[in-house]
Amino acid sequence: MDEDVRGTLEMGLAVGDAVVTDRDVVLFEAIEQHGSIHAAAHALERSYSHAQRRVVELEEALGPLVDRQRGGSGGGGSSLTEDARALLARFDRLETAAEGLTAVEETVLSGRVIERDGELGTVDCGPGRLRALVPPEAEAVTVAIRSDAVTLTPPEETPAPEETSARNRFSGTVEAVETGESVARVRLDIGSEVSLLALVTRTSVDRLGLEPGRAVVASFKATATRATPTHRD
Repeated sequence: MDEDVRGTLEMGLAVGDAVVTDRDVVLFEAIEQHGSIHAAAHALERSYSHAQRRVVELEEALGPLVDRQRGGSGGGGSSLTEDARALLARFDRLETAAEGLTAVEETVLSGRVIERDGELGTVDCGPGRLRALVPPEAEAVTVAIRSDAVTLTPPEETPAPEETSARNRFSGTVEAVETGESVARVRLDIGSEVSLLALVTRTSVDRLGLEPGRAVVASFKATATRATPTHRD
């Protein structure tokens, strides 16, 4: 799956043969917020038939994205699948990268390599254990986690470890949110002396309700996390 930017005015996430645009993302976010495709189309002042057709087109290419519940005591409705939420998270990362940020901050944690599997290893550090690219033979290491590689989700929406490639995860609480024009720097308390930094879009801040005290789960891939030897005199 490749991520790409299409054109100069509209963002696009290429997934297989489909391209998910920022207009699609707004539609899916509205479906999640309003509980149905019809209500989302009405809120966005779009044609329901066009919105429904676009959802079906994307589902034919990507698989189920909207869980439709028909009838019943609650009157039915729609919500996003885990795959759809993962798609929105990927789009957020693409949008952040497209901002042309030149200085992406890193969180640096100290720990010890307790297990190896080829280039990857398990590091025991302050907030818990994580998987990272580790140097050969080194035991004491520092692990750098890029802020733009961290995905934030509410605890109740976090997929099971076997359902995602982002196996590293820490539960935390938002300490501060510093918003820029289109991106935000989020600082998380993950139970260690060092706060975890995450770079997200302002859309994510609004969608996730990120504010001090908000509980979230921070996830990131092992291959995006690199350990270096700790040199001690």
